Amino acid sequence: MTDPKDPARPEPEEPAKPDLSKEPKDSTSEPPPGVPEPVPAWKAIIQGLGPTGLGLRIGAPLLALLISLVITMILLRITGADPFSSVQSMIDYGTTENSIVDIVNRATRYYLSAVAVAIGFRMALLNIGVDGQYRLAAFIAAVLGGALTLPAPFGQMLVIVAAMVVGGVWAAIAGVLKVTRGVSEVLSTIMLNAIATGLIAYLLNDQRLAEFRPGSNNVATPKIPEDGRVGPLNGILSSIGIDLPGQLYGLLPVAVVVGIVFWVVINHTRFGFDLKVSGLSQPAAQASGVNARRMIVYTMVASGVVAGLIGMPELLGASYEYSLNFPAGLGFTGITIALLGRNHPAGMALAALLFAFLDQTSDILQEVDVPKEIVGVMQGVVVLTVVIVYELVRRWEIRLQQRTVAAELATGHDLAREATGSTGSTGSAS
Repeated sequence: MTDPKDPARPEPEEPAKPDLSKEPKDSTSEPPPGVPEPVPAWKAIIQGLGPTGLGLRIGAPLLALLISLVITMILLRITGADPFSSVQSMIDYGTTENSIVDIVNRATRYYLSAVAVAIGFRMALLNIGVDGQYRLAAFIAAVLGGALTLPAPFGQMLVIVAAMVVGGVWAAIAGVLKVTRGVSEVLSTIMLNAIATGLIAYLLNDQRLAEFRPGSNNVATPKIPEDGRVGPLNGILSSIGIDLPGQLYGLLPVAVVVGIVFWVVINHTRFGFDLKVSGLSQPAAQASGVNARRMIVYTMVASGVVAGLIGMPELLGASYEYSLNFPAGLGFTGITIALLGRNHPAGMALAALLFAFLDQTSDILQEVDVPKEIVGVMQGVVVLTVVIVYELVRRWEIRLQQRTVAAELATGHDLAREATGSTGSTGSAS
């Protein structure tokens, strides 16, 4: 008998392992050639990606607004109110001259907040800290503006530039933490919001940088002198025949310029291209020579700089001081407006006007026995509906493109086979 351990005995051959690299790939796992790889839904939503066809880009938001209007009317009916009379009351009140001025003023702040958020969204960065950035920037700028008396326009420039610098520096902290320590910008910006709130509460004290207002419990920074304020636009509008009952923010043109600069930089500059590429795929951006880590810091700084402008229309055009009554929560409103406007300057402007209209007309609902809190529900319904409809339409368009490309490839293959077959048959016949 043969010894099983005999070295002369040949070892049984192991079955050959299949070469997975040579196996055919599943055609369903990857899109056909010529169609871009699908973007994760969360990234597509915050980056404002949507349908590319003009008809779908116009039809999707109209369909979403129609659906949200139907849902809103159902909610109003559930509360026991007449939906048609409630909506009509809101329209009647919101179209008065006084309301129009207030709506435009609100929309100015909302729009700046949305642009600040959209800058981060374009790179798939969730800058949740816009609220803390603009409040801290407005506070420091108010302290400087109240302490220093400079002739115009240097007083206004000092306040505005100081707010932009403070907002940019505060946002840069989150960017540096992300690229050096891997800390999520969501967590860091939320914590920075809390820190900014604590700093403001500590410094907004009559023993430090603020003072009590006589006859009230309000505490505020020293008022900015006349030379450091920005007058309303009413004088300019009156010269062209437009007379408004209320004061329109003098820094409204700044919001318009910010929107234009945002659109130009994102769509027509190298920085905007690098920003979008880094947001879609950091490895791909790195391979193409873009420093994705540096772009994260630059993007957060740019977002913070715009965030610093959010409080300027109110500070320089209305209150002239930072007090306990200074508007808060605008950063979180900007997130919803950026999502609703798909990060596009025109879309965010319309969304800001819509939100400002709903906020302005919330008080009138109480006169028709409808709780004003229903406006918050309306705003949430509008945003969710638009986001869902846009994403569904985007996925439908991608599937349609994949089917079209696959059909073209299959048709081309068949034609080539038929041409080969006909040539072969002709050769055999000869």
